[in-house]
Amino acid sequence: MKVLVLNCGSSSIKFQLFNMEQSSVLTKGIVEKIGLDDSFIKLKYNGAKDVFDYDVPEHTKGIERILELLVSDKYGTISSLDEIDAVGHRVAHGGEKFSESMLVDRKVAAEIKTLGTLAPLHNPNNLKGIYAIEKLLPKVHQVAVFDTAFHQTMPAHAYMYPLPYEMYEKYCVRRYGFHGTSHRYVVEEACKHLNIKIEDQKIITCHLGNGASVAAIDGGKSVDTSMGLTPVEGLMMGTRTGDLDLGAFTFIMEKEDMDVQQANNMINKQSGMLGVTGISPDMREVREEAAKGNERAKLGLEMYDYRVKKYIGAYTAAMGGVDLIIFTGGIGENDYDTRKNSLTGMEYMGIHLDNSKNDGVKGEQKVITTDDSKVTAMIVPTNEELVIARDTQKIVSQLH
Repeated sequence: MKVLVLNCGSSSIKFQLFNMEQSSVLTKGIVEKIGLDDSFIKLKYNGAKDVFDYDVPEHTKGIERILELLVSDKYGTISSLDEIDAVGHRVAHGGEKFSESMLVDRKVAAEIKTLGTLAPLHNPNNLKGIYAIEKLLPKVHQVAVFDTAFHQTMPAHAYMYPLPYEMYEKYCVRRYGFHGTSHRYVVEEACKHLNIKIEDQKIITCHLGNGASVAAIDGGKSVDTSMGLTPVEGLMMGTRTGDLDLGAFTFIMEKEDMDVQQANNMINKQSGMLGVTGISPDMREVREEAAKGNERAKLGLEMYDYRVKKYIGAYTAAMGGVDLIIFTGGIGENDYDTRKNSLTGMEYMGIHLDNSKNDGVKGEQKVITTDDSKVTAMIVPTNEELVIARDTQKIVSQLH
């Protein structure tokens, strides 16, 4: 089975074409700057790379361009679009409706649209991909894989907010969590690598990237996670605040005479590492400036690492212990200083980092604690697209 995976953002489309017999990637790439004059497509295929300057005014045209490249004589990895057996979509918010991946039909598409009120920056764009495939490949089955689904096992005391209860009843305001496909994937991969039963483990997963979240996973089930109703809550991120005193938020709104849109823009796009350092949301650039003695860069890094450590401690308490800590995501996999600083000082919990295993390691699946450490910490590179492809294959296979 060949599965095309799409992740549609507001101005981009990430895509990968999988051959599921080997779980191998035939083609991958990204359409960027949709709707702008300088839109383009980056493509990786057959070990080669190319960039194409294409006019991509909207998402359907972007997906049409992707399909053209997949079957082109020079760049294609399939001979016909008929070889695409199914399309899997990353959908940000599944609310309380979806606790697992779903075959897309009109009812499911309508629910995704309704849930756009909870994720206005994500779900409407995810739907554009679904509608485009419906138009361009009308006979191909589509599957929606939800970022929030894995966290639907959280108990009410973990997902409810201490707001008037009517806010939950009227608007479904509660913690949902995100990065679910990533948290799920790395837990399964880690347990397979260590040859341990997931049902017996208390695990904390740290997905650290431009967006970042931590999850508490007990017996293979998510019991808490740091992101909330939206991806703004929790850890300090590239441009998002993470946890914030709401009183400080309303204070700033009043002092700066901000409307809701301006305030939302501040906490989503102007805060986090970028806001604190004034340099960049990119951890690599901040580390370069910190090495030169930039005090705000140093502060930003200290704040980031401290909050990761704080969540690890909190979730250890919530689960009554921890057996395994996993680092993943662009920062978690590649920034060994963040891993080191997040775990240093936690020896009292039985976490003993082995610097010789951790230092310099990037993008490699590897245990980074000492052999006699009571708690194992490791790096597991994530692969959210493969999770989407596998779920799509499983659901579509059951139709035949």
